[in-house]
Amino acid sequence: MDRQKLISTLKIIAMPTAYALVLRLLFGVSTWNGIFNMMSKTFLFFLPTIIGALSIYFSNIEKVRNLGYRIMIPWIPVFAFFFITLIFFIEGWPCILMILPIFLIASSVGGLIGGYYKLRKNDNKIYLSVLTLLPLFISPIENFIGADSTPYKAYTYIDINAPADKIWSNVTRVREISKEQDKGWLTNLLNFPRPVKAELNFEGVGAYREAIFTNGLVFHETVTEYIDKKKMSFTIKALPHEIPLTTMDEHLVIGGKYFDVLNGTYELEKLTEKTYRLHLYSNFKLTTTFNFYASWWANNIMKDIQNNILQIEKQRAEKQ
Repeated sequence: MDRQKLISTLKIIAMPTAYALVLRLLFGVSTWNGIFNMMSKTFLFFLPTIIGALSIYFSNIEKVRNLGYRIMIPWIPVFAFFFITLIFFIEGWPCILMILPIFLIASSVGGLIGGYYKLRKNDNKIYLSVLTLLPLFISPIENFIGADSTPYKAYTYIDINAPADKIWSNVTRVREISKEQDKGWLTNLLNFPRPVKAELNFEGVGAYREAIFTNGLVFHETVTEYIDKKKMSFTIKALPHEIPLTTMDEHLVIGGKYFDVLNGTYELEKLTEKTYRLHLYSNFKLTTTFNFYASWWANNIMKDIQNNILQIEKQRAEKQ
C-alpha cells in the first residue's frame, strides 16, 4: 500500500473514531448531564450517523459509488471506537453489546447520507460542518424536554409436577443456588449479578424478604399480599448506594435513575391433581428518551432472571 492510500485509509477510520471518542468523553462528563447525556437519542442515534457520514466523506468517490461500500465501511470506525472504549475501561461490555445494533444500523444510514452528498458533488464541507455540530445543539434541547418514565411488566410461568406445599416452600424461601444451577444465559452473557438465595422472616403481609445476588446486589422486598400456597405479592427495592461500583455499569444499575424494579408477584395455579402452574411477574420502570429500545433489553433481562428462578424452583420441588 502506497503512502497516499495509507493516509486515505487512516482518515476513513481514524477521523470518525476520534470524533466519536471526543463526543463520548464530552457526553460522559457528569457535571454536564443537564446538557449532554449519554443515555439520549442524540448520543445513540446521531453519533453513529455522523460516524458513517464522516467515513464516506473521507473515502474515494469511486469506492463511494458502490452501495455495499457506503453501508459496510462505516462499521469499521464503529468497531474501532468500541474497542478503544473497552480496553481503556471507558465503557463496559454489557453497554457495548446493547447499543451495538443501533450503532451499526445508524452508521450505515449515515454512510448512505454521506454518499448521497458526496456523489452530488456539492460543497460537502458545509453539510459536514452542520452534521458534526448537530449533537451539541440537539442534546440540550432533548435534555430540556426530559425523559419518559414508563412502567412495564415481565411475565413468566412454569408447570411443575409436585404437591403445592413443596412448590410453595421453594417459592417463599430459596436455598442457596450454586453457579452450576444458574441457567440465566442472557444475564450471564451481560455479566449481571446472579441469584444466590432468598430469605423470608415470616409468611404473611408485612413480612420482609431479601433476595440476594452476587457482587453485593440485594433486593429488599416487603410482602403486600399473601394467600398461603396461592399468591404472594411484594414490593421490590434495590438501593444503589449498597451496590459496589464494580458490580454493574452505571447506566444499568437497578434502582438507579434509568432502570428500577417496582414489585413482583408469585401465583400458584392448580392444573391437575399432580400439576401446578407457577406464575411470576414483575413490574419495572424505565426513564430514558429511548424507552422503545431500552424496554426490549430490560424486559428480556427480567424474563431471563425470572425463568432462571422458576426453573430452579421446579427442579427442587419435583426432586423433593
